[in-house]
Amino acid sequence: MNRRGPPLKVLLLMLPWLVRGRTGPAGASRAGDLIIGGVFPIHQDVERDNTDFPSRPQKCVRFDKGGFTTAIAMINAIEAMNRSPALQEAGVTLGYRILDSCSDVSVSLRVTADLAGQEDCGEGANATAPVLAVVGAYHSETSIAIARQLTLKSIPQISYASTAMILSDKARFPSFMRTVPNDMYQTAAMVRLLNDNQWSWVGILATDGDYGRSVQDSFMSQATEMGICVAFREIFPESLINPQVSLAVRAAAQSIRGSGRVKVIVSFVKPIHMIRLTEELRRQTLRDGHGLETMQRIWLASDNWSTASSLSQHIKLEEVGHVVGFTFKRGDMESFNGYLGMLLAAGYNSPGTNPFLEEFYAELNATRGVKDATTLAHAKESLQEHIHPEKVFSVEMAVGAITHTVASICRLRNCTQTGSVEPWEVLKALREQWFPIGGHNYSFDKNGDINLGYDITLWRTDRDRLYIHDIVAEYSPLNKSFLYTSHLARKQLTDLSRIVSKCSDTCNPGQSKKVVLGQHTCCYECINCTENYFSNQTDSVSCMRCGSNTEWCPEGSSRCLRKTLNFFSWKDGFAVVLLALAAAGILLVALIAALFLRHRHTPVVRAGGGGLCQVILLSLVGSFTSATMFVGRPSGQRCEARQVTFGVSFTLCVSCILVKSLKILLAFQVNPRLQRALRQLYRPYAIVAVCVALQVVTCSCWLVLRSPFYHEVMYPTTMLAECHEGSYVLFGVMLGYIAMLALVCFACAYKGRKLPQKYNEAKFITFSMLLYLISWAIFVPVYVTTSGIYVPAVEMVVILISNYGVLSCHFFPKCYVILFKRDQNTPTAFKQNVYEYSRRNVDSVSVSDTTPPGERFAVPYIISVPSLFRKYTSAVSGKVTKDSNSSHGGSLDSSVMQHNRRRTSI
Repeated sequence: MNRRGPPLKVLLLMLPWLVRGRTGPAGASRAGDLIIGGVFPIHQDVERDNTDFPSRPQKCVRFDKGGFTTAIAMINAIEAMNRSPALQEAGVTLGYRILDSCSDVSVSLRVTADLAGQEDCGEGANATAPVLAVVGAYHSETSIAIARQLTLKSIPQISYASTAMILSDKARFPSFMRTVPNDMYQTAAMVRLLNDNQWSWVGILATDGDYGRSVQDSFMSQATEMGICVAFREIFPESLINPQVSLAVRAAAQSIRGSGRVKVIVSFVKPIHMIRLTEELRRQTLRDGHGLETMQRIWLASDNWSTASSLSQHIKLEEVGHVVGFTFKRGDMESFNGYLGMLLAAGYNSPGTNPFLEEFYAELNATRGVKDATTLAHAKESLQEHIHPEKVFSVEMAVGAITHTVASICRLRNCTQTGSVEPWEVLKALREQWFPIGGHNYSFDKNGDINLGYDITLWRTDRDRLYIHDIVAEYSPLNKSFLYTSHLARKQLTDLSRIVSKCSDTCNPGQSKKVVLGQHTCCYECINCTENYFSNQTDSVSCMRCGSNTEWCPEGSSRCLRKTLNFFSWKDGFAVVLLALAAAGILLVALIAALFLRHRHTPVVRAGGGGLCQVILLSLVGSFTSATMFVGRPSGQRCEARQVTFGVSFTLCVSCILVKSLKILLAFQVNPRLQRALRQLYRPYAIVAVCVALQVVTCSCWLVLRSPFYHEVMYPTTMLAECHEGSYVLFGVMLGYIAMLALVCFACAYKGRKLPQKYNEAKFITFSMLLYLISWAIFVPVYVTTSGIYVPAVEMVVILISNYGVLSCHFFPKCYVILFKRDQNTPTAFKQNVYEYSRRNVDSVSVSDTTPPGERFAVPYIISVPSLFRKYTSAVSGKVTKDSNSSHGGSLDSSVMQHNRRRTSI
């Protein structure tokens, strides 16, 4: 049988009619096939007297217009659902019983017992039939209490505002559901806002019940993970008539005023607590003679009071600062506003039949009839100020969920009979039921919650009027991020970040936080990062070391700097000078080679070694080239090439000079046997080849065993790019081998230093080798003790000195003769020079006659020199032979031989 309710006009005249039943508490109700219960805080507290222990409940006090409008929202939702196709197809109507919790747990338990059909022992009445489901309660503390009671009969409970996380525990509260997210998501949104704005030093206000403890624990655990510290926590008694409330308010005001650096306060208290707190802050501030602007803070308001219209009459933003509210999602208010208008317009001829409405009009001080136009306008305006759109939407969702669940059950059976549907059936179906509200489908998750996220409101004033419902952003629990409603809204909210709420000043990049022992981690000192450590963010916990040996930074740096790479650069002035000398040396070698090639048949060139001169010049080119490799950024190949090139090329040079020294020694040697032996061993090119080959073997062993390599020496702020010689032993062997050859050259040339000076190279070889040995002897200690970019310059200077020593001693005098003394560069002039030198030595025989006997042994060596020069002069002139027609040679030889015979007879 399909029961239809009375017409809407009649309902408006009857709603909500109250049954002052003798068998239970008073409440608004309406008959129906199936009854839904409702528990709403129509009053804010109960009147208690500690000296009286009455058998009946105490009187409820402080009429709550917000709770009254929320109860009206449930009535409107049920009436709308009775007209919906879902219930009309099922053939059932919904009724309701709405009772007042008076914001008190004891009263809530009493009314819940009535809804659950339990016997009221206090009244001695009979039990009533239980409701199928209960919508409520508002406060988490109340919901926790009645949830335990409803669980006994498996009656589903759907709260529209209770957010305590403990209620998501289905093992303890299997019958509890809610159309709002639990506090874990609200505290996560708050922590995210704090972190985004870098507010790390905050205060907390909460109540002392289960809700307050739960929300505190959730907030602090998440805040700690994000590095946010709680400067103080103030706890307010849950009951508003508790005598400790005044003390708690006074202590909270003192904590806020005493914590000057705490600019952000997170509040989970009730609206009346906030009203009393702001009044106490104002009183203390004025008492101490401070300006009211010192009260200003940023208040993060929980859903408890973020949309409480009652605060608009007591709070001034110019005093308290900024209020950022977190509220539940809201829906379309058109249906509710229309219903509220019709309800107030209907009025009541007999207010005594509606105590809630009667009390409401009493609050308005209505002296005229309730249908008076002025009174109705005032009543509508008063209720409009206390409407919570988010709670209205949550109530509509709760009624919608129950309605569609009942409709799905009653389509399969006749539900018009009493007891045809049990509460546990509705509870089971609710967990799996999808239901449409406002064009969207919703369902409860495994914890019995519906998590739609939060709306973020920012309170503002305009012409002394406070607006608390302006939504500036939405928080998505899935993305854990804020979505701003407009660019202006973003700016309004993000501009708050200019307010600093920190225990300590921000540490700049280049600094790190040093926490003082025994203090909060948010209270710290800023210390500069030490050398080679940096921080590139503000408030860095520690400084990071520069990533590699190639980086550095001074004290207090925000980034690492690349170490300057130093080497003997081409741009260095000293390098330019040395390179210019090397280039000039190569140019001089080329010019000398061309000059000697052109005059290759002249006595000077032939006396200088002939073809060996070109080999020496070629080796000098290699030596000068190796000097240029000491400039510029080194590399592995360059490090190997420069030493090997110098070693082989200068060995070639010294080997050729050695051949020339041996030639002089051979010419000077008077011992016939030794002279013959030296003449047989004297193979110029073979000697050069052997000497160079030994050096090549040495360098090859050096390259194979431990060759020179590129090396970077790290200094605090720079890097030195240099060549490491690899094996310093083999490096010393290479230089020592050249020094040994130079020393042999020096010894051989020193013996022939008295030969004809114009063509004799003995003195020049002696000087050049002496210069080489001295320069390299100085190089060794300088090279060992020197460090830095000019180490390559030291060796480069020694190489240039050695090369220019060879050029100056071996080639410049000959070039001078070739270019400016051409008359001396002829065979005739050469023979004349030898003749004069021989005659001077012959004339010395007379001197030898008077020489003491002990010194006469030197005479044969002196007078024998001209005869020993035959071979030498013939090689130089190319024409001087044993020809008896020579103008001077014959007579000189015969006179020398006769003189020798005479000295022998003596």
